[in-house]
Amino acid sequence: MRKVVVVRPGQSRGPSQAPELVFGAVSPELLEEFLVEVAKENDSNLRGLSRHAGSFKLPRLIEFIFLLCDQLELHPFTRYQAVEILERFMIRYIEKLRSSPQRDSDKRKLEQCGWGLLQVKMRDHFILRIMSCVQIASKLSFHYQIVNNAIALKFLQSLGYSYKKEDILNSELLILKTLSFEVNIPSPFTHTETLLEVMGYNDPSVPVKYLHSISLTVLKYVYLTRNTIYENLLKIAIENSSPSDLQKAKFVSVKEDCMLLAVGVIGASAFILNYTPWDKVMEQLASISGVTEESISEFSQVILRQILAGTSYAQ
Repeated sequence: MRKVVVVRPGQSRGPSQAPELVFGAVSPELLEEFLVEVAKENDSNLRGLSRHAGSFKLPRLIEFIFLLCDQLELHPFTRYQAVEILERFMIRYIEKLRSSPQRDSDKRKLEQCGWGLLQVKMRDHFILRIMSCVQIASKLSFHYQIVNNAIALKFLQSLGYSYKKEDILNSELLILKTLSFEVNIPSPFTHTETLLEVMGYNDPSVPVKYLHSISLTVLKYVYLTRNTIYENLLKIAIENSSPSDLQKAKFVSVKEDCMLLAVGVIGASAFILNYTPWDKVMEQLASISGVTEESISEFSQVILRQILAGTSYAQ
């Protein structure tokens, strides 16, 4: 597990300095405990990664979920949580389909199907599954807007679908049961906000409010351009512009590392905000997260170059 720095007490910036945000509302002891737990969950998630991880984090699918959450006026937390829930559900659901007892003829047909064909097979209910993941994610952030069955049904009907409330309920139950009700999945949003909170406690000079705003924008951009950004990061890591399939497969754990993504996003955002020497930010992030300064700097620079290049995420 990564080393996690002790949060220094007595240096809280206080909620009154940033009334629009919740930063500074928790005790340093509780914050430290939460940071340790977040790091443990991230490491545990990386150890148990499916080899198909990332298969359902396609740019257009992520964009659709983000737009859906915006349309429903949901908190930013919900969009990232919904993406992670959908990804994990689809992988586990398809793996169960492949491993379930079937007639030999049916099993041979299923084995011949690739991931793409299986997605096509389930496309009739795919929008419903997405909506269910958004519903579940919204309930995890219960102090914000919650998408109940009535809201979900009305929205789906506005898109021309003829689902009933029973369909929505069954879809939500299918996802919950498939995931064994383990839906509070680590997301880069949670990691980013937690790290920013710790930075604010450890150094009151950090403009958390502004850094938070920029970081959320950068995180959204990185999620929508994740393919290009991680491809560039891989090429830099292996010092080769043509990575092999094996190198790409081994790199999956890097792409799914929420802590690495969070520090990279904050590092890039701090460079944009330019409130203090960048080396100091790298040092702060490394001491909090356990990620090396070199890795943070490398990833942040890849993100910044992508932002400056303005490459479209529609791939």
